Amino acid sequence: MAKGLTKEDILRSVKENDVQYIRLQFTDLLGTIKNVEIPTSQLEKALDNKLMFDGSSIEGFVRIEESDMYLYPDPDTWVIYPWGGESGKVAGLVCDVYMPDGTPFAGDPRGILKKVLKEAEELGFSAFNVGPEPEFFLFKTNEKGEPTLNLNDQGGYFDLAPLDLGENCRRDIVVTLDKMGFEVEASHHEVAPGQHEIDFKYANAVTAADNIQIFKLVVKNIARQYGLHATFMPKPLFGVNGSGMHTHQSLFRGKENAFFDESDELGLSTTARHYLAGVLKHAKAFTAVTNPLVNSYKRLVPGFEAPCYVAWSPKNRSPLVRVPASRGLSTRIEVRSPDPSSNPYLALAVMLKAGLDGIKNKLEAPKATDRNIYIMDENEREAAGIESLPANLKVALDALQSDPVIREALGEHALAHFVEAKEIEWDMFRTQVHPWERDQYISLY
Repeated sequence: MAKGLTKEDILRSVKENDVQYIRLQFTDLLGTIKNVEIPTSQLEKALDNKLMFDGSSIEGFVRIEESDMYLYPDPDTWVIYPWGGESGKVAGLVCDVYMPDGTPFAGDPRGILKKVLKEAEELGFSAFNVGPEPEFFLFKTNEKGEPTLNLNDQGGYFDLAPLDLGENCRRDIVVTLDKMGFEVEASHHEVAPGQHEIDFKYANAVTAADNIQIFKLVVKNIARQYGLHATFMPKPLFGVNGSGMHTHQSLFRGKENAFFDESDELGLSTTARHYLAGVLKHAKAFTAVTNPLVNSYKRLVPGFEAPCYVAWSPKNRSPLVRVPASRGLSTRIEVRSPDPSSNPYLALAVMLKAGLDGIKNKLEAPKATDRNIYIMDENEREAAGIESLPANLKVALDALQSDPVIREALGEHALAHFVEAKEIEWDMFRTQVHPWERDQYISLY
């Protein structure tokens, strides 16, 4: 997406491309994209930050009596969608949410990420670069267009047609993203049948989170054109790998990668090691944010390549954090636990906050784990100081609430609303009687 766009550039683009409608997009606390659609006649007003909307109707925002809010579009996020009706094209702008008095709204996820980035800036870091790898499943839809559990293929990791029937759909997604200004680095079939991954070039954290949200929209829209349903649900099927969103991250000072030190055996600077230590220290607490669904914890189990232990390694893929082999400007750490159901703004905010805490307090990273943790027993893990990630959403929420650093990253408003919504979700799940229970017990007892 183009950078440094002005109001005039956008108005010119509207005329040149016959744009008739503009979606002013923002994200609610649970990661759902919301949009206020306006005709082009209202665009100038919107670009002057004068467009108001009702915040009380959005999950986790505010009560009725304080509902007036303003959308401040970010001109750099201007994008023209490659689909539209006969009445002209549709374009989009990602917005920040502000209060009537001109202050950022405390519950705006994009604003929460910006607040933590400001903290990084105060510590001398000019950029927090992020490369996300979101995975998704493609299921066939029925005659009503509703998703079924029938997979569109039986392909495996890196498979090609004819096994990978999703290949044309995936190619179309990549072409569409390319037209919209995304730099797609790779796209391939994933391990599970019907599972796909598309990786785009790293970007600064706010742009990366914006990209993830727009990416999800594109994937779902293109899939629908192929009679398929794309889902970012972490574990839609029992017995096969779930969908993760491995997140590569590094901090920069100017043009220098603050994570690189060529004199270190792994090429990791002291800053990188402190950051890594902070991520490991707060991993249990930020899991409720990076893995926010009841279903997320069906993915975080041994045996399906998803991390469930708090450890790091430069080699194997069973720990939470891996150090990829690239060095120099590409030196980075890869946090493997997040899944694509997470709110990307909040997920990046809490991981960055954890890392910055490690840097501020010069935390020491534990020894790297080079063994496959999945085959270690509990005593061996304990001896190596390897803890487990939360086993379910309830445990994760308790860990979140008991960690002052991660609480501070979210702020009291977002924390309270997030926890309240998630506790309701957990309670609904906990009290529901599931088919598995009836299958197991109804005849036996």
